[in-house]
Amino acid sequence: MDYFDAVVLGVVEGLTEFLPVSSTGHLTIAEKLLGLEVDDPAVTGYTAVIQMGAIAAVIVYFARDIWNIIRAWTLGLVKSEYRGHLDHRMGWYVIIATIPVGVVGLLAKDLITGDLRSLWVVAIALIAWSLVMYAAERFARQDRPERDLGVKDAVTIGLAQAVALVPGISRSGATISVGLFRGLDRVTATKLSFFMSIPALLAAGIYELGDAFSGDIGVGEAVVGVVVAFVVAYASIAWLLRFVAHHSIAWFVPYRVGLGVLLLVLLSSGVMSPT
Repeated sequence: MDYFDAVVLGVVEGLTEFLPVSSTGHLTIAEKLLGLEVDDPAVTGYTAVIQMGAIAAVIVYFARDIWNIIRAWTLGLVKSEYRGHLDHRMGWYVIIATIPVGVVGLLAKDLITGDLRSLWVVAIALIAWSLVMYAAERFARQDRPERDLGVKDAVTIGLAQAVALVPGISRSGATISVGLFRGLDRVTATKLSFFMSIPALLAAGIYELGDAFSGDIGVGEAVVGVVVAFVVAYASIAWLLRFVAHHSIAWFVPYRVGLGVLLLVLLSSGVMSPT
């Protein structure tokens, strides 16, 4: 991997991490087009590491909200008057939602970074989860604001985040659409998706550090990828929040389905190999 590869992958990560189009799926495609071995532990590790740039963008963008959550959650451990506050409850919701993805990520690491890193899986998941996203927008009530969040929402959305470990599903696509099925309004579901991404992706990045540098990927390439991902992701977050305030996430469905079909055609014809 060289610096050009690092910049390309950083841009792809930043653009797709929080859009409901699957960052892992797009990174797998980009890595394949760049001639990298998509199932190489160093490459999959690098993918996790540059996600830390996107997470840094979330932390900076929502710095005040995150500080309020951390402060209220911490104070609520010793002062009962904070325990009913949304910020205190949000701290617990993020922790609860992180447990499923942490357990599944550890138990199924070899499967996720191995057999599932196939473009066949990416193509099918892109198409299949698009149906879920469309149904969420078509049939969900979307009338519950942020103050109505509860433990059931955290558990359900946390399970969706674990399912999204399958490349092509999209972590944001899974968490937002399941949030909509829970009746949350679109902006609340999207903000919750951002907050829940922080511990999950940060832990994945730290966990994969060893694999990322097990091959010929240098520290310089990793730093470039993280920085580029941060800048692009910050802009993507601002754009997505404005977009979902007035538009359905079903707008992303035609793109997902089109990309999935194109991949199936290219794989079936032998133009591209799955790994």
